[in-house]
Amino acid sequence: MPDRTGRPCRRNSNSDRYRNSNQREKVTLKEKIWGILSEESLLGRITSRLWILFGANLLFVLFSLPVVTAGPAWVAMYYVCLKTLRVDNSLNPFVEFWRSFRLNFKQAFLGFLAVLAIAAILILDIMFVSRTQTAMRYFRWPVYLLSGFLLMVLFHVIPVMAAFSDTLKGLIRNGLYFAAKNPLRAVLILALNAGPMIWTYMDVTRMPLYAFLWATFGFSGIAMICSKLLLKDFERYLPDLDIGEDEIKEEDVHD
Repeated sequence: MPDRTGRPCRRNSNSDRYRNSNQREKVTLKEKIWGILSEESLLGRITSRLWILFGANLLFVLFSLPVVTAGPAWVAMYYVCLKTLRVDNSLNPFVEFWRSFRLNFKQAFLGFLAVLAIAAILILDIMFVSRTQTAMRYFRWPVYLLSGFLLMVLFHVIPVMAAFSDTLKGLIRNGLYFAAKNPLRAVLILALNAGPMIWTYMDVTRMPLYAFLWATFGFSGIAMICSKLLLKDFERYLPDLDIGEDEIKEEDVHD
């Protein structure tokens, strides 16, 4: 059939159809690639979570170098992990870490100084009773049990401090409450925190590998697992997410 110029209309050739088909395939392939790389995809969620863990771990290591600031840095790392589990993977670990470090610095600093003092006393006691040749050496087992109990409480107080707004006394009480509420979980959290440290200390031959793991994801990975274990109980006292708040109510959780 001729067109308005009098020339016959040209039908689509096989090459035109082939070209259109290739264009559609390219668009589909591009959409698939962007779908895989998007933040909502499985790969995107995994890479975002790894980035958060790496950022929180790096800041924890750097801020713990002065030793006395390890307490606030520890709390800040747990804050990042808890907020990641509650909100999403899109948060900035550096911004959230610094925010918690500033807010909880005084409490965490004073609390960690007390922990260092108690740890020094317990270590001296263990060294003394272990070297003695009298019956006093058997007292090292009660000291070991007391040290394990205090560590168990400490590993609960740190995440509680990262989430709850309360006095230092109230935070310690709340940490005891969460530890006593689920003893099996408390033992698991103790093992997750102390076990890798003991293993690293004993296996000197692989120290470079362990140093790399601790410097990249070791501390934050353990904190993320412990946060996951505790979050179910924590959420009973957390405000709703749609309110737009991320701080836990100022109350004693065991009341």
